[in-house]
Amino acid sequence: MKQNINLAVLIDGDNIPSANVKEMMEEIAKYGNPTIKRIYGDWTKPGLTKWKNLLLENAITPVQQYAYTSGKNATDSAMIIDAMDILYSGKVDGFCLVSSDSDFTRLATRLREARMTVIGIGEKKTPNPFIVACDKFIYIEILKKQSEEKVENKDEEVPNVDKITRKVINLISSTINDVSDDDGWAFLGDVGSLLLKKRPNFDSRNYGFEKLTPLIESIEKFEIEKRINHKNRHKLVFVKIKETNSKRGKK
Repeated sequence: MKQNINLAVLIDGDNIPSANVKEMMEEIAKYGNPTIKRIYGDWTKPGLTKWKNLLLENAITPVQQYAYTSGKNATDSAMIIDAMDILYSGKVDGFCLVSSDSDFTRLATRLREARMTVIGIGEKKTPNPFIVACDKFIYIEILKKQSEEKVENKDEEVPNVDKITRKVINLISSTINDVSDDDGWAFLGDVGSLLLKKRPNFDSRNYGFEKLTPLIESIEKFEIEKRINHKNRHKLVFVKIKETNSKRGKK
């Protein structure tokens, strides 16, 4: 994913809780410069009251959208129209769509068709079609967990962590095979990039690891090798699927 790009951050105020907005903005800053920050909703409703104090603190512009018809989500329409206006303005290189609503699936797809980077942020209840329509999707629960960890004892068990299932291990294994050399070694950076293309919501933090390297190291099926890049003396991390006893016997 490209770094230091200008991002338009569009937040569905009707669909996203106000808690952890600071952590959310800090996360977005890792991927680019949020030059446009807007939140959409009917600000006459009491349900958005908690957002109001947070808007000034985080320089987020509120956009008023009245619900003209009962049962219809006018906020979605306003976000989509603004997104297309911003797209054609040429002022940004990517979008961050903050919502758990599958109604933004087509918008994410359309923005990527225009070669925009699309980052999604939402709760774990977010439907899969919206998740896979993004380049990367980040769960709010993970940002909440990180915030809680700062004040909790590190030795305590961390809540809301997904288990590393056989399905996850098979996904990593197949990805290593896809980018490995003739000796079976794959550059971990390439593995991480391909994992995101296959599953935009793949995030080491979902499994309790801050980075991909310690996640891989925790799985006995894989081995890690760190090599020195003689050009800049930085360490490059490579990963390989360990050979089974049966495979060794065939040699």
